[in-house]
Amino acid sequence: MLSSTSLNPITNPKIPFFSSFSIQNPSLLSFHLPFSPSKTLLKPISATLIPSTPQPQQQQLYQPFRPPPSPLPPKFRSLDAQGRLDVLANRNGLWFEYAPLIPSLYQEGFSPPSIEEITGITGVEQNRLIVASQVRESLIQSKTDEDVMSFFDTGGAELLYEIRLLSASQRAEAVRYIVENGLDAKGAQDLARAMKDFPRRKMDKGWKSFEYGLPGDCLSFMYYRLSREHRNPSEQRTAALMQALQVAESESAKKEVSEELEGGEDEKPEKDDDLEYRVRVPVVRMQFGEVAEATSVVVLPVCMAEEDTKELLEAPLECRSGGDFGVVEAEKGWKRWVVLPSWEPLAGLRHGGVVVAFSDARVIPWKSNRWYKEEAILVVTDRNRKEVEVDAAFYLAMVDGGGLKVDTGSALKEMGVKESLGTVVLVVRPPKEESDDQLSDEDWD
Repeated sequence: MLSSTSLNPITNPKIPFFSSFSIQNPSLLSFHLPFSPSKTLLKPISATLIPSTPQPQQQQLYQPFRPPPSPLPPKFRSLDAQGRLDVLANRNGLWFEYAPLIPSLYQEGFSPPSIEEITGITGVEQNRLIVASQVRESLIQSKTDEDVMSFFDTGGAELLYEIRLLSASQRAEAVRYIVENGLDAKGAQDLARAMKDFPRRKMDKGWKSFEYGLPGDCLSFMYYRLSREHRNPSEQRTAALMQALQVAESESAKKEVSEELEGGEDEKPEKDDDLEYRVRVPVVRMQFGEVAEATSVVVLPVCMAEEDTKELLEAPLECRSGGDFGVVEAEKGWKRWVVLPSWEPLAGLRHGGVVVAFSDARVIPWKSNRWYKEEAILVVTDRNRKEVEVDAAFYLAMVDGGGLKVDTGSALKEMGVKESLGTVVLVVRPPKEESDDQLSDEDWD
């Protein structure tokens, strides 16, 4: 009987250690291995797999923080707050060099009034200097001609400020035109507005004759459009067309303006009888706080022009106010209301009045070249007067496929429409910060 010790492998100190299995079959080992195991296996055996191709080294994801370069010129970077204030007060250096000092003072807690008190630079001028320096830097980055940029070395911040809303390529063309034609701040402002507004006027008469890439053509088109706001013929219209012809750059633009200038002289003015017969719809611009200051107001339901006629027909017909507090009471509930001063066209509109809100004033049949045509408007309509009687009057009608529009009586009669949804009595424009003129009698087609 074998003991447990008899199962232990036999070891020989002269040969390397092998497992019991390998020792028990030495013949098999020697048969399959043509080499001597005692020599080969002296090297340490590693379980690590060696890749066939070297793996790419991983990119270092961590990037050390590098602060952005200081916008201050090198000669001003070492100055403390008081030193920068002294530079601004004495206007040391060129304007675009000390302009970046202003926002650096803002970051340290100074306000525009405090800087104005110390340096004498008003808040408006501070903003102009900051914006103009940024515009100048963008022109330099876009490789604008050095001869053009040298014009603004000793001044011209007010000119660069006016073109702030233009793109980089537009700015380069604008400054070239400004320098070549010696424009002042007002001229630069008109040029920037004309270039910014030009792409939106594709539907206007004569637009294709003017080239967008030429600042002079954009400015010419602005004057060309302005001429159409005046009666034909008139001194104002002729003066605007002369301005348009003077600044036009392309031959096609000059031809378009010249034809308009020559053709206008042959057109006959309207007869006085026609002007007296024309129905004029009042158009008013709301003023901020006007409702609060009004001694009498009217409350009218509002419908959206995009909705169908069902909403218009369901709107309340009458709103009454009474009692010591003038509480307004409608015949039924409604979700949209507007309060307007009791202007003369609205004074008698107590029953059947409704307001239709249009998001784009181009649906109204006034001349298509008005500057404000994209703004939202409210059209006050009398639903008690639906019959289409007067050709020159304006009526609320339904657009094919739904929605509401305003059209003339003559246009509705041509379509065979005898009854509208109501007669337009007033058009209200939204309040604006800057003041502008109301519609004149000639603005309605």
